[in-house]
Amino acid sequence: MLCDMVIFMLDTRYNNARVRQSHTNNDWKKRPHNNSRFGKRGFVANTIDINRFINKAQVVNATEVPKSKTSFGDFAICDILKRSIANCGFTTPTPIQDRAIPAILTGRDVIGLANTGTGKTAAFLIPMINKILANPQEKVLIIVPVRELAIQIQEDFRTFAQKTNLFATVIVGGANIQRQMSELHRGQNVVIGTPGRLKDLITRKKLNLSGYNNVILDEADRMLDMGFINDVKFFLSLVSKKRQTMLFSATFGREIEKLVNQFLSNPERISLRITETSKQIDQDIVRVTPSKDKFEILYDLLNQTQFEKVLVFTRTKYGADKLSKKLSQKGFKSESIHGGKPHNRRQRALKMFKENSIKILIATDVAARGLDIPNVSHVINFDIPATFDDYIHRIGRTGRAGQLGKALTFVN
Repeated sequence: MLCDMVIFMLDTRYNNARVRQSHTNNDWKKRPHNNSRFGKRGFVANTIDINRFINKAQVVNATEVPKSKTSFGDFAICDILKRSIANCGFTTPTPIQDRAIPAILTGRDVIGLANTGTGKTAAFLIPMINKILANPQEKVLIIVPVRELAIQIQEDFRTFAQKTNLFATVIVGGANIQRQMSELHRGQNVVIGTPGRLKDLITRKKLNLSGYNNVILDEADRMLDMGFINDVKFFLSLVSKKRQTMLFSATFGREIEKLVNQFLSNPERISLRITETSKQIDQDIVRVTPSKDKFEILYDLLNQTQFEKVLVFTRTKYGADKLSKKLSQKGFKSESIHGGKPHNRRQRALKMFKENSIKILIATDVAARGLDIPNVSHVINFDIPATFDDYIHRIGRTGRAGQLGKALTFVN
């Protein structure tokens, strides 16, 4: 909370100073963009060329779409799992599933790199479920950066594991720890957790990782960016030495490569990330001039009929709550979601947005990673993200599953 207040005050002073300055294009490019953030060494500023926020969506021809060579029925998985997949209406795997599932089934370590919205979760869940069905002694640990992603993976697990008597528990902060300990005591095939709560339960001796011989790091780069590198190394030092390890993400940095070299054994690298951002997302900037308030511009946009389901990103928790409150006062159905909100309120806001009970969700980057929210028509960066990787993940919430999306970024 203190950090957010400081960020807000610094942002306010910075923006007030900018209003008094010239707003020519050349002057704007010479100054640091309004995307400062706190770093380990204090308040720092990163610069992203605004031209990277402009990219017209392309119509993808059928001949350009990578064709999967198999159907789910062709995979060497058990019949009950094939029936579960068929009951979900899935017949043809996505390219990342087409390549990752057979590799994981062979027992190899795997690194999967693909754009957001391409089905990475199913790419590791399906072979893991099959592995447990073949040997109920198998245990799977899935580590993720944020609790919403953990819960979503559990929901996907339940979908694919229907009628199998397999169970997965979510271990995340903000939720009832006594209930989590009780579920662990009963025994679970799969544990899906965030680093903080996992470490807490390990310290309490309620979670023993020595028997876990399958480890998945989902959105691994985000965990390292959030400062979880030492926690991740700690978990990997506790799990079984004889294990299968998988890393999945939409971006891949130098720190992940160090992790790969230290903890993975001759991994199969699968990279299907052809472009930085999806071709199906129309990207543009919205210039904020001194003559018009930023909120007024957002208000005018949201009043347009094509803005059907909108995810708005702010830099701080304070900014998310403030913006949501102002929109509600203007008659919009909106909620905010960020790391400072209680777990149940975060889940309620996300559920309302997914089910279209609200039209607008205001979020910090907690909602930018891995979350599969259907039919988001627009992503609006009310505040410029700290890094371009953050931008990639933010706008990846739209234009998913073959749909066209629109991303707008506010710049001064």
